[in-house]
Amino acid sequence: MKSYLFPGQGAQFAGMGKDLYDHSSTAKELFETANQILGFRITDIMFSGTDEDLKQTNVTQPAIFLHSVILAKELKNDFNPDMVAGHSLGEFSALVAAQALSFEDGLRLVSARANAMQKACEVRPSTMAAILGLDDFTVEDICQRVSDIVVPANYNCPGQLVISGTIEGIDKACELLIEAGAKRAIKLNVGGAFHSPLMELARVELQSAIENTEIKEPICPIYQNIDAKAYTDVASIKHNLIAQLTGAVRWTQTIEKMLHDGATSFTEVGPGNVLQGLVKKVDRAIPTFSAEL
Repeated sequence: MKSYLFPGQGAQFAGMGKDLYDHSSTAKELFETANQILGFRITDIMFSGTDEDLKQTNVTQPAIFLHSVILAKELKNDFNPDMVAGHSLGEFSALVAAQALSFEDGLRLVSARANAMQKACEVRPSTMAAILGLDDFTVEDICQRVSDIVVPANYNCPGQLVISGTIEGIDKACELLIEAGAKRAIKLNVGGAFHSPLMELARVELQSAIENTEIKEPICPIYQNIDAKAYTDVASIKHNLIAQLTGAVRWTQTIEKMLHDGATSFTEVGPGNVLQGLVKKVDRAIPTFSAEL
């Protein structure tokens, strides 16, 4: 069974999407539509901006979304998924590729999500850290023992769990996790504590936007971050998209569930190849590919 994966924040790079823009008039039209919807020429930043320009949340999220969904559309008949999943932001790309969300509505939601998350980040200083070389249970246990807000945020692959919380909480957790045997605890260069209770303001803001957006039944099951289960019914998909902002990205569990349900290969659709690397940490034998025109 063919499975397609869509990357999240961090996959961006300078020059991204230029090959797609030049590839066909359809792709160019979609990029220009995106410029109009967003109210600024995101294509200029994607194609010729600096890495620093691309790190702005209001740019990063729409840029990765556009690269992913336009690439999926350009694959045409070669894109025939049996199942899809997206890492965090990538869940919106997956829904558009699986024809549950229109391109325009997907972009509007991603833009609203980015702006809502940015606002939540400004309310209280917060951050994230990648914990390497410890089992999930130990990381979860230590997070619970810290008095400040610290929670597991991204279960990326076995031995790599990203935690999210207040700056003080993350500092304390990193100290305890190193003492408990973590190989490394790396604070990430991110705007705030994504996928934690500190994103509650963003969740509330985005909830009404998601509830008021038309989502149809996808052409194949989408495995959603919040619980790593497959969904096709619209009510559940919306509920899970809303819950995702303050809930953990259960990527390890998602890949394990897709493998259990019959996935025979994974194709990453979008910039970079981060997700392929994470898949290999779950199952080294499974074939992985980058989507190519």
